[in-house]
Amino acid sequence: MTDLNSSGLTDLGLTDLGVAAIRSGVASGDFTAVEVAEAFNANVAAAQDALNAFIVATPDKAIEAAQAVDAKRAKGEALGKMAGVPIGMKDLFATVGVQTTAASHILEGFTPQYESTVSAKLWDAGAGMLGKLNLDQFAMGSSNETSYFGNVISPWRRNDGGNAPLAPGGSSGGSSAAIAARLCPAATGTDTGGSIRQPAAFTGITGIKPTYGRCSRWGVVAFASSLDQAGPMARDVTDCAIMLEAMAGFDPKDSTSLNLPVPEWEKGLNADLTGKRVGIPREYRMDGMDADVAKSWDDGIAWLKDAGATIVDVSLPHTKYALPAYYIIAPAEASSNLARYDGVRYGLRDLPDGSNLQDMYAATRAAGFGAEVRRRILIGTYVLSAGFYDAYYTQAQKVRTLIARDFAQAFEECDVILAPTAPSAAFALGENAEDPLKMYLNDVFAVPASLAGLPAMSVPAGVNREGLPLGLQIIGKAFDEQGVLNAGLAIEQRANFTARPGKWW
Repeated sequence: MTDLNSSGLTDLGLTDLGVAAIRSGVASGDFTAVEVAEAFNANVAAAQDALNAFIVATPDKAIEAAQAVDAKRAKGEALGKMAGVPIGMKDLFATVGVQTTAASHILEGFTPQYESTVSAKLWDAGAGMLGKLNLDQFAMGSSNETSYFGNVISPWRRNDGGNAPLAPGGSSGGSSAAIAARLCPAATGTDTGGSIRQPAAFTGITGIKPTYGRCSRWGVVAFASSLDQAGPMARDVTDCAIMLEAMAGFDPKDSTSLNLPVPEWEKGLNADLTGKRVGIPREYRMDGMDADVAKSWDDGIAWLKDAGATIVDVSLPHTKYALPAYYIIAPAEASSNLARYDGVRYGLRDLPDGSNLQDMYAATRAAGFGAEVRRRILIGTYVLSAGFYDAYYTQAQKVRTLIARDFAQAFEECDVILAPTAPSAAFALGENAEDPLKMYLNDVFAVPASLAGLPAMSVPAGVNREGLPLGLQIIGKAFDEQGVLNAGLAIEQRANFTARPGKWW
């Protein structure tokens, strides 16, 4: 659609706006929330076949929420933090009356009768839902190639003249692709070992994993309960701060929820880092590091110095053990969490003729779980089994403690830590699919902060020689999302990242 709306913006202009700009424009009457929802609904429909970012679209939900916001404004009532902003909801979050699948066949057709705490908070803040976003099945993957509903395609392409479809990152690849392609201004993500940060880096957007416990896990399909954490993904730091304020908060239904007040992160944004110390972990400077990634890291160091920060070297000596520890702990917790999918209570049921209950369990899980999910369940069951629990799981938990101690000692010398988000830019779909170990290495820079439960954020830092986005990661002390956001804002202002994918879909 190309008709002008009341503000003189075309629909394309509306979908170029982020959270803060939409909220402001709706509040001031420059345009209506319904006009915004209609514009994004049109983009979602136009791009679905090409990008496969949404498992299900909910245009009526977006319009309904927008109408409620416009009605409140007309009455002069106070508007929420996300008023008039339509968002994408990763399909791990339970949504009343709307299918929630975790991108798995085993949950296809499951329609919750309850709402996740995070999504409920966002609706209360005035946001609307454009649809449920595709992801790696049960959040297990780094490329969005494990979804039962098909691969998500990144809107980005290399500038070498080829047109190979690229991975949008994972597991929150539907979220990252949709934001980069202007199908939504923001989306929810979840991060277990980098699943907000790595896809944000791959698609040139911003995403933050808050401190473990900041956002409730209630109503979120579980992968690894001691690691899973919801967070916002958006186009810039300010939009992430706004959305995180709406999402966060204590939830008595979640025993891991932090009983702390939610800071006013948006008001606290400040790119002046005078007096702040930024740590550069020497262990992250690995042999054979991609030259473009290394350059972006050096650029980030220079930008933070320009913002007034002091750069210090720090050591995280147990970094090299983080990835193997993670791929013991996370699958172990997954094998326990996914035991509930048995064909009895909800979801898929495969009941072969003449079978008994045990046969039904086996047939249902074999048919319902994808190859990567089955692989991780098998790994997790193995490391928790008698004779191997102490050799693997107990040792991995000890390593996790050492990694958390490394960070605590490093933060005695610095306020935040700067590192690359991922070891490379986006790769082509299928490029790493046959080599699980190569795929797991995508999380090498992201996993340590997850194991320690620390806030960490990816912001765009530029593009590589192929024209693909690269991200920088800021890791902060527990509960110091403000410090992470401020350092991210300093990078954002200096990187001046304006690249966006060409519209080929």
